[in-house]
Amino acid sequence: MLFGVIADVHGNFEAMRLAMAAHPDLPFWLCVGDLASRAGVYPESPAPLYWIKGNNEDFDGVAAMAAGTRVIANLHYIPNGTATRVGPLTVAGLGGTYAPTWYHFSAADLPYPGHVSRPAAAIGRPVRNDKRRHFVREELDALVRLKRVDILLTHEAPRPFYVEAEDDETGRRRRDAGQTPINEALGVLRPRLHLCGHHHRYAENLYAGVPSICVDRISRSYLIVDGDTFRWRKVDQPQAA
Repeated sequence: MLFGVIADVHGNFEAMRLAMAAHPDLPFWLCVGDLASRAGVYPESPAPLYWIKGNNEDFDGVAAMAAGTRVIANLHYIPNGTATRVGPLTVAGLGGTYAPTWYHFSAADLPYPGHVSRPAAAIGRPVRNDKRRHFVREELDALVRLKRVDILLTHEAPRPFYVEAEDDETGRRRRDAGQTPINEALGVLRPRLHLCGHHHRYAENLYAGVPSICVDRISRSYLIVDGDTFRWRKVDQPQAA
């Protein structure tokens, strides 16, 4: 059984549909976050698409989909710290990004414009953006209590995950953009495969013996994975995409 994996769509639904049209026999696709357009639009997917949140989403829409009050054809949202059966596989998710300031908050207390919880107000910082784009410790705790996971989807990468960054003194330099909570999840769950995104680049790594793939944004490439052997291949998008 083969299935597809996409990342960081950012509203480029044309590229998403192009990938799905090239593989019409695949029973489902997975997405590691940042699905929505800038306007917060979500697609009606041509094929079943199971996804976690990124840090660029319509978080009111995400909450509605998690609650079951908003339904979009073929879109299946996986809330943080939960797992779902996708065909013969168990797929778990931890979407969003890591922020130390908000990590020990309850997910319900993460503030956003127009709504600031009492714990958030006590910090005394203005809320300029939607903190629901982050994951929190209680969600990681729920995740690592899961019994058996075949595939773990996260938006963030584990450590080390090196990216280039600007340096005023030396020009280009490398920095570790990975996040330790993802390593913690991998070390406990030991899934057959870990998939992440966020960094808009393709990379293959091994963490705690777990193969980990950072999937590039959909405008450039996607993955086809064998659900029996968990081997994968990267498929480049046509240049026109």
